[in-house]
Amino acid sequence: MIVDTTSAPLDAAALAALRGLGDPEDVRTRAGDLAVMAHDASHYLLYPQVVVTARHTAHVANLLRVAEDHNLPVTFRSAGTSLSGQAGSAGLLIDTRRHFRGITVLDDGGRVRSQPGATVRSVNARLAQHRTRLGPDPASEAACTVGGVIANNSSGMACGTELNAYETVESMVLALPSGTVIDTAAPDADELLREREPALWAGLAELRDHVRRDAALVVKLRHQFSMKNTMGYSLHALLDHDQPVDILSHLLIGSEGTLGFVSEVTFRTVPAHPFAATALLVFASLDRATDALAGLLAAGARTIELLDAASLRVVQRDPQASADLAALIVEGHTALLVELQAPTVDVLEEELVRARTAIATLDLSAPAGFTVDATERAALWHLRKGLYTAVAAARPPGTTALLEDIVVPLDLLTRTTGRLIELLAEHGYDDAVIFGHAKDGNLHFMITPRLDDPAEVARYEAFTEDLVDLVLDADGSLKAEHGTGRIMAPYVRRQFGDELYEVMQRVKALCDPTGLLNPGVILSDDPKAHVAHLKPAPLVDPAVDTCVECGYCEPVCPSRDVTTTPRQRIVLMREIALAEERGETTRAAELHQQFGHDAIDTCAADSMCMTACPVLIDTGAVMKRMRAERAGAVVQRVGALAAGHWGGAVASLRAGLRVAEAMPPQLLSAGSRAARRALSHNLVPRIDADLPVPGARRPTPSRPADGVAVFFPACIASLFGPARAPGVDDGPLGATAAFLALCSRAGLPLAVPDGIAGLCCGTPWASKGLTDGYQQMAQRTFDAVWAASRGGLLPVVCEASSCTLGLREIEPHLSGESAERFRSLRIVDATTFVRSDVLPRLTVSRRLDSVAVHPTCSSEHLESTADLTAIAELCAKEVVIPTTWSCCGFAGDRGMLHPEVTAGATAAQAAELAERTFDAYVSSNRPCEMGMSRATGQTYRSILELLETLTR
Repeated sequence: MIVDTTSAPLDAAALAALRGLGDPEDVRTRAGDLAVMAHDASHYLLYPQVVVTARHTAHVANLLRVAEDHNLPVTFRSAGTSLSGQAGSAGLLIDTRRHFRGITVLDDGGRVRSQPGATVRSVNARLAQHRTRLGPDPASEAACTVGGVIANNSSGMACGTELNAYETVESMVLALPSGTVIDTAAPDADELLREREPALWAGLAELRDHVRRDAALVVKLRHQFSMKNTMGYSLHALLDHDQPVDILSHLLIGSEGTLGFVSEVTFRTVPAHPFAATALLVFASLDRATDALAGLLAAGARTIELLDAASLRVVQRDPQASADLAALIVEGHTALLVELQAPTVDVLEEELVRARTAIATLDLSAPAGFTVDATERAALWHLRKGLYTAVAAARPPGTTALLEDIVVPLDLLTRTTGRLIELLAEHGYDDAVIFGHAKDGNLHFMITPRLDDPAEVARYEAFTEDLVDLVLDADGSLKAEHGTGRIMAPYVRRQFGDELYEVMQRVKALCDPTGLLNPGVILSDDPKAHVAHLKPAPLVDPAVDTCVECGYCEPVCPSRDVTTTPRQRIVLMREIALAEERGETTRAAELHQQFGHDAIDTCAADSMCMTACPVLIDTGAVMKRMRAERAGAVVQRVGALAAGHWGGAVASLRAGLRVAEAMPPQLLSAGSRAARRALSHNLVPRIDADLPVPGARRPTPSRPADGVAVFFPACIASLFGPARAPGVDDGPLGATAAFLALCSRAGLPLAVPDGIAGLCCGTPWASKGLTDGYQQMAQRTFDAVWAASRGGLLPVVCEASSCTLGLREIEPHLSGESAERFRSLRIVDATTFVRSDVLPRLTVSRRLDSVAVHPTCSSEHLESTADLTAIAELCAKEVVIPTTWSCCGFAGDRGMLHPEVTAGATAAQAAELAERTFDAYVSSNRPCEMGMSRATGQTYRSILELLETLTR
């Protein structure tokens, strides 16, 4: 059943009560806000009546009380990366990500306390200096949050059942539907639970004793949870713990928001082994591969990933596949990706000896050996992780990428995998691939059905029934990692039996007597629950139609806490299409209106989303195209006029900055705000007291006969002058002058293109969608650079990372011979050129004690962040990149047009950097330096300026 796009209006009294609990802005009912929060990574869709952004534990407790008073179902939502439908609500959806990101490292990394909105990657980044990490290691660690890890009892490739959330959680702060809050770390926590929730305390004690008295139930539970198992509730808590408060806290792990809310959790961490070796072993058959598992595990393998024959056919096409693998004629072959991990090189060498001995006894179909080379290891893991990308991106339009997982006892893995391959073929899922965590008996497989076709839904139902029979006949679990959700809720009773299912029902009734927490998730008497509320997949744009709504893009998006994320922008496109298709004209108009500001205007268009997207969607590029489509003929003519007279335009802007410099800051700020109100926030920048002074004119053109590179000085450096960095030098120099000075000091003559005053990389036009002006500027800039580089003989260098990237991206706007010639140009960032060509000729005369570095989105795309960091390491004894680093969102002038985006994007970094003071703060792009200076109150400058000072 495809869900309707409308939701029932919220009762006015309930809405007023929710708004009365705090900032009314935290309570959202706009069509767009409800739509974007309805979508998660699953193939289910329920529209909430209201979304509330929770601020703290007490706020959540009060929200739960209001929900109970008004009979309003409640679902907690953090990252929305879950795959089984547990993060959707038809009632109140509580956003627990935005204000719950606190992380505190304890005991020198031996423990860590985290709030539910922190991503696994961010927690591990804080732990890295202590060489520890979280036990759970889900593949979605860049995006999934601690809240999801707890709610789903997440595991991963290496953690197994020994290091998952259930085993490594020490304590938690929890809120019950009644509003009761308990900190289980408190010495009197059990007594507090008994006093505040006597029925719950007594009921858990009774269930504990009931289960323990029944030997058959004990055996059943011990077997079920000897495997990875996220079906139903974690009933083994009744066996593992005695005090009701400890039973409760462990029941909450894996409860998917159906029993209560965990607002804070303390983990015992595990060692992070820095040394590893990886090998891909290819076998002629499935049974040969699985027969090798015992020996590999005995040899010390930490991770063993299985890839079936269909998977191998996919990875063979990958450019990073070895020649032997690419040449293999795959029939029934199976591969194992094996990794060793160790705390020291010596220990790794010992493990390698054992592993190589084990491999020598195996009958392999292709040469194999362990590698410790980071690049080679990354290529092997790319093959495994690229499976999802390859299949999901190539799926037919309008289909859903449905990723499933099961687990069986290890001795039945061969039989189960073989029969699963047969089942997939019998039901017509010929494009399915099977892979998984072989050492745990945990298989993943992906199918791509059309969920808007009743015949395909019926086929999926029939396949599911056969799959359930297969897994339960093997005494396995229907869910190993992804959670019960809605997808397997109808089958919990079949897996656990009537008596244990009744225990689960009793647990639910004790914790949530009114049944308002996440109804329909985990426990459901509806045999069709897994095919209800299915999410449609309308086609809206070939550039985004492959989106699987996984949410991996969200943590890297500058506007994530302000308006929308890349996933949400695509969701709005789909929702508009659905509304128009169904004739919902009012809703479509409202969504269109919100899309303009929330999606198009406030997108930083930094394309960082593509670096995190498993199917490589560049939502930033789509938003730039939409800006172009929205710009009328008059605006396009203005853009073309500016391109044709760019030298004069820059001179006029610099003159305006000189005038502004002489004006009282308060008057300047007030004037800009008034103009923004009268005209448009997209046209008039907000000007504050931190407006830079104008920069120096760009260098004059030159063509030295012995020039070693073409210098393309950025116009942004001419427009916005450098800031003074107290205590570092006598006065600001600017990146342009610093780069020229460094090259002169190193004896490296530079050419500067003719007409440089009127040239630009084109980024301002690209960002604003001014296609006519962009094409004009791209051609003129290329012609000048081509001539200055002697037909591509000399590298082209720019001192601003965003402009370097802009120069690289003009090719699509060239045609014919120019496009062909462009491919022979070598365009490099100044940080890369300085590191490779300049530094060997210079001496750093003194070093600072510490420097904070802000990489840019452009340096990430250019892969020059390592060069930026290497230069900083020559300048200072300690170099720090904040663990919360992300794109600053300044995006040229976007930070002046929509300063709220930059403020949101930099908030976490600013808070982290405020914990201490550094001798210098550096980056590689002037607008980013402006954004970070505004965010932190510290003076950011170009790394080239700092290097120039320290090499005098």
